[in-house]
Amino acid sequence: MSASLSIPKAQKSKQAVYLHALGMVNALGDHVDTIAAALAAGHAPGMTTLATGIGDAFVGRVIAALDIVPPASLEPYDCRNNRLLLAALAQIAPHVDAARERYGADRIGVVLGTSTSGIDAAEAAFAHRAQAGAMPAGFDYRQTEIGAAAPFAAAALGIDGPAFTVSTACTSSAKAFVSARRLLQLQLCDAVVVGGVDSLCELTVQGFASLESTSTTRTNPMSVNRCGINVGEGAAVFLMSRDEGPVALIGCGESSDAHHISAPDPQGVGGELALRAALDDAGLAPSAIGYVNLHATATRKNDEMESQLMARVFAGGVAASGTKPYTGHQLGAAGATELGFAWLTLARERMALPRHCWDGQPDPALPRLDLVEDERYLPRGVGMRYVMSNSFAFGGSNCSLILAG
Repeated sequence: MSASLSIPKAQKSKQAVYLHALGMVNALGDHVDTIAAALAAGHAPGMTTLATGIGDAFVGRVIAALDIVPPASLEPYDCRNNRLLLAALAQIAPHVDAARERYGADRIGVVLGTSTSGIDAAEAAFAHRAQAGAMPAGFDYRQTEIGAAAPFAAAALGIDGPAFTVSTACTSSAKAFVSARRLLQLQLCDAVVVGGVDSLCELTVQGFASLESTSTTRTNPMSVNRCGINVGEGAAVFLMSRDEGPVALIGCGESSDAHHISAPDPQGVGGELALRAALDDAGLAPSAIGYVNLHATATRKNDEMESQLMARVFAGGVAASGTKPYTGHQLGAAGATELGFAWLTLARERMALPRHCWDGQPDPALPRLDLVEDERYLPRGVGMRYVMSNSFAFGGSNCSLILAG
């Protein structure tokens, strides 16, 4: 593993866990290195227009060839969602192999978040049946099961520990980190593969369109002109363990306010509970946080809610940005991807804070946040640095995560 990080005694007593390796694929690129470079340049080649059954939609699509296929024993599970997952897993496979050799396959778990699983495969299969009168050869319903992602990854990696999938809409993969940390702290595992995956499908694109929540142009978070999300796809996975490394997950906060089936609490009360719970778990004051990756969906109601709770929690201000204009809103994979962007600012010496991509026209009705619009970095040589990533979902599901490095 990498060089160790000195965690304060008060935080060590809570059994700190560390994120050692990251694999990603999304609209920015097909590898964590290309993604980091594209994020720094603000260039997302996969943000594009996609034709759907109800018209064109602007989306975040993985444009790389997904040519890693499941082993023969897992062929029934071959679908785009699982190929996205395999592309991300391949980037951390050497670290997983080393952990398996060290601990044994039964001591490594898998916890993944998803909201679509293989629904796109089912859509294609039913379209084929409508034309041909029968489902296509090779289609297997198990591709579409919402809980299939983690067991599939475990089988592909040769892992025999606990494997389960979290599906809480847009907080799915953020909450996966809370569950993975719990497995380590309870000594049920010695390492966990944790993250999320989601693939584009008409169900989600048309579903959000029916809620009048999608934008036909690039999403514009926190702007007075914001008009909705771009649905995206991708995968992001980490290897987490108790072995000391350069970046630790030291704070987790969750809440469920159940304000409305799809709309957030306008004042962000439940979201604020999650942020403050994460800060309390980490033993930090808000002023200690150097950067926050916002949920920032660019819908009218989410940005209104999030800006208010951010202004209350971080009354003194904090550097913040929303990164969904670079990836689209990856739903079940969003939390892991955005935590990955936050992780990069700590793990890579010259990784700038992700810039907030928008038209620069703030909404006068919203509290003004310190949005990162120019080249900025976390301070160096000043001791430990802390970053936060926030996720909010339908049904009032909220999750906040804090990293130290």
